[in-house]
Amino acid sequence: MKMLLLAFVAIVSVGAADNNIIALPEPNSPFVAFNIWIKSGSAADPKGKEGLASLTASLMSGGATKQDTLETILEKMYPMAAGYSASVDKEMTNFTGRVHRDNLDAFYGLFKNALLAPAFSDADFNRLKAQRLNFLERGRRYSRDEELSKDLLFSMAYEGTPYQHPSDGYVESVRSITLDDVRAFYRDHYLRNNIVVGVGGGYPQGLAERVRKDIEALPEGTARAAAAPAPKPPPGVKVLIVEKPTDASAISFGYPIALLRSHADFVPLLIANSYLGEHRNSVGRLYQAIRETRGMNYGNYSYIEAFPAGYATQQPRVNVPRRSQLFEIWIRPISLTAPGNLHDRTLFATRAAMFEQQKLVEKGMTPQEVATSKEFLRNYVGTWGATISRRLGYAIDDAFYGIGKPGFLQSLKAAIDKVTPDQVNAAIKKHLQDDNMHLVIITADAAGMKQRLVSGAPASITYAGERPAALLAEDKTISALPIKVKEADITILPIDRVFQ
Repeated sequence: MKMLLLAFVAIVSVGAADNNIIALPEPNSPFVAFNIWIKSGSAADPKGKEGLASLTASLMSGGATKQDTLETILEKMYPMAAGYSASVDKEMTNFTGRVHRDNLDAFYGLFKNALLAPAFSDADFNRLKAQRLNFLERGRRYSRDEELSKDLLFSMAYEGTPYQHPSDGYVESVRSITLDDVRAFYRDHYLRNNIVVGVGGGYPQGLAERVRKDIEALPEGTARAAAAPAPKPPPGVKVLIVEKPTDASAISFGYPIALLRSHADFVPLLIANSYLGEHRNSVGRLYQAIRETRGMNYGNYSYIEAFPAGYATQQPRVNVPRRSQLFEIWIRPISLTAPGNLHDRTLFATRAAMFEQQKLVEKGMTPQEVATSKEFLRNYVGTWGATISRRLGYAIDDAFYGIGKPGFLQSLKAAIDKVTPDQVNAAIKKHLQDDNMHLVIITADAAGMKQRLVSGAPASITYAGERPAALLAEDKTISALPIKVKEADITILPIDRVFQ
């Protein structure tokens, strides 16, 4: 295991092409991982065709090729216990696969055909487009409010930019997409000089170059690049309330930050963020204050990088790098499983999260808090590269951010060790604030929630049993914490119009 975790990343230029091969050789691994990086994501979607990059990738990874039907592909793949898939984020599309090296040649033939010879058949297009529309009209709106609140937060923060729309698109935009649109997107973006080949694991000598040579069969060209978004925090608090029949409220709030993974302040702020709200861990202040102490929901977390589908994974996502990021607080659904009024509980939880954020911004962290957070992270980040596919994903992200050897993941523990309390508190002061933000609430009786916000009335919390006097005193402070929002800055949107 130590040998695998200490593997190095070699980035090799090949032939006359400007693109690189990202190679992560781990000779003792029985697996071979592929990660083909297309330097076009949903930010490249044409206006009115939002979701096109994602639908194109879905047809390639979930459809027939010119050589095989989908049924034949699945039959051939089944004995290998292998598979391939595609993911699309704002800035990149990634085709990934993993296979035991004994089945490498058979697997790679299928994988290569999906990339270089997709059939783009009418049957596959109609099937996958119908599935996508069903998700957009029903699944996204009615199945997972906590993820929807995050998507809406990003849409608010990046209004008017190529980052505004979710990668899956809008209902009307996807409805307008034709098979000719898909073929045109493939023609315009799946270009040999727009693709980077990533290979990792126990692969034979020459494999990376073989894949690169196969990619060279694609035409050369210039893919349309989207401008980098430059959002600013709103003046004050901008609120979106989504009206939905529900007995639980989903909440997300945040604002843009001028910080990327390659920035000198990133690791200091990573330590501060871990202290405030490490994802799916009980160590964070948000978790302790809202779930552990008050039992209001399942969990509460904060982020300095995009973390889509956080409900489904414990570890940070790979291959979602961006040229702009938000500081984000995610409050998992607040329900009526305990005494109280839904709006009271919703606003109390929101204020409790803002209270913890305010304390961090105003007071910073003590040397002991920094030391404790560093000790946790030093051990925890060792799990981030648990598989060859994840390690290869991090190597791809390093190339996106321009991070050189030994790479972000490989250098992170040492970087954490070097951070001082002064650096952490300086990063907090520079990048975090608690005055200007976007706030999304999905709840019932949106008009009533709007009235509560405008009035500034305290939000009470009730308990089934007795609680310590100190906690009740803090509750009074939290219940009256101002949310400085103007009525004109509150928008109500019915659930059936969300991302229409």
